[in-house]
Amino acid sequence: MKQKSLAARVSHAALACALASTFTLGLSLSAQAQNLAIVNGKPVPKARVETLLQQAQRAGQQLSPELEAQARDQVVLREIFVQEAEKRGIAKLPAYRDQMELARQSILIRELFDDYRAKNPVTDAEAQAEYDKVKTQATAGGNTEYRARHILVEKEEDATKLLAQLKGGAKFEDLAKKSSKDSGSAQNGGDLDFAKPDAYVPEFSKALVALKKGEISAPVKSQFGYHIIKLEDTREAKFPDFAEVKPQVVQRLEQQKITEFQESLRKAAKTDFKFAAGQ
Repeated sequence: MKQKSLAARVSHAALACALASTFTLGLSLSAQAQNLAIVNGKPVPKARVETLLQQAQRAGQQLSPELEAQARDQVVLREIFVQEAEKRGIAKLPAYRDQMELARQSILIRELFDDYRAKNPVTDAEAQAEYDKVKTQATAGGNTEYRARHILVEKEEDATKLLAQLKGGAKFEDLAKKSSKDSGSAQNGGDLDFAKPDAYVPEFSKALVALKKGEISAPVKSQFGYHIIKLEDTREAKFPDFAEVKPQVVQRLEQQKITEFQESLRKAAKTDFKFAAGQ
């Protein structure tokens, strides 16, 4: 009976030791799973990689295996550099503390506005209303686009001579390339592509809309000099569908909401500071 009892005790002790060893191994493996590396005896959490990747995404970068590998390298390198900085007492310097305070403020402010944006999302109705407003403004002056060519010169007599050459059979494109001082369009034979009349100075617009397809204007004076204008074609402008521009509309409204939120906080704050004019 005594021998059996002793054997039982030995068996229980061995089992307990095995369980303890397994538990310790489990904890070690769990820690390894949470850490990216060990640098000079100090663990580097994998969570730092996720934070770095989130920052990259906020900056507009697309996640990829290459970016993730770079993030892992960067996290370990940072730990190496930070340990050296701490060893040299950099963290105790006033300049470091000042910069850390600015960094803390920047992070808090960013998170504040992200939180506000998440809790005050742009609704579909708001986006649709903004789209309709912009569309109405864009089409208020008519929906016709004009494709024109022009030749721009300094003096009226130069414009008159060019007009005579055109009436004599000279090609508009050739004269524009040779004589127009508008370098942006001269190389394309004076072509201005399609645009609405309000894209030009008033004198140019008035003369343009009075032309029929293929007609050439008399010299038109503007602040830039004298123009000879040829109307090539017209078309009805196509305003993009709501679905095409919805992301841009939502982004614009989000920024408006953030700006209004910032202004409301500024006005509500009690301070003796006088902000610069216009702020």
